Amino acid sequence: MLDAIGYLVDNGIKWRAMPADFPPWDRVYAFFRRWRDRGLVREFHDRVRGQVRERAGHDALPTAGVIDSQSVKADAVVGAGTRGFDGGKLVNGRKRHVVVDTLGLLLGVMVTAADVGDRAAAHILLEQVAAAHHRLALVWADGGYTGSLIEHCLAAFALVLAIVKRSDNMKGFVVLPKRWIVERLFAHLMRSRRLARDFERRIASAEAVIYWSMAALMTRRLARPHRGRG
Repeated sequence: MLDAIGYLVDNGIKWRAMPADFPPWDRVYAFFRRWRDRGLVREFHDRVRGQVRERAGHDALPTAGVIDSQSVKADAVVGAGTRGFDGGKLVNGRKRHVVVDTLGLLLGVMVTAADVGDRAAAHILLEQVAAAHHRLALVWADGGYTGSLIEHCLAAFALVLAIVKRSDNMKGFVVLPKRWIVERLFAHLMRSRRLARDFERRIASAEAVIYWSMAALMTRRLARPHRGRG
């Protein structure tokens, strides 16, 4: 079942196009839906993330992270109620708001219509992430998260939101400190054909597929031979 869902996410097939090597598509989908609705996809992802952090020499619980968003086109199956137009990116679809740790591992994701502002979504997402990760004390962000959000995070969650700005003197492409970490996660998501655009009718499914993709990536990391620091 796990391999079947991983195949679907990686290759971008329809549920009904599940190869004959796997169980029937409706059984695989029922398994995915049950895990999605009970929050088991995220629980599985979070357990693997803790193992990856410990193997890398870090504590399982993160203390710092990075927040950003990514707008992606939505497939025709996505209804008008959960899609919108991002005027800045010129994308008609949905937006993925994510928080990652300093290793680029996912701490939380919230999928919205593409016209939802970053700061509005961050109010909700950072509250969820802060509640799930009690040691989180610092989150880096770009200039789109300025304003009252900074004071709100400090007062409500004891969370420092540090803005990493691009200098006016910079020209062309420049790698900015900390912000590149979350961009690496977005690059990984776009390598999965199911995530190259949003094909999910339900927001919950769109978020679950992202967690599943990142869990698969971390599982592959754990399967590699471990080389100690010495």
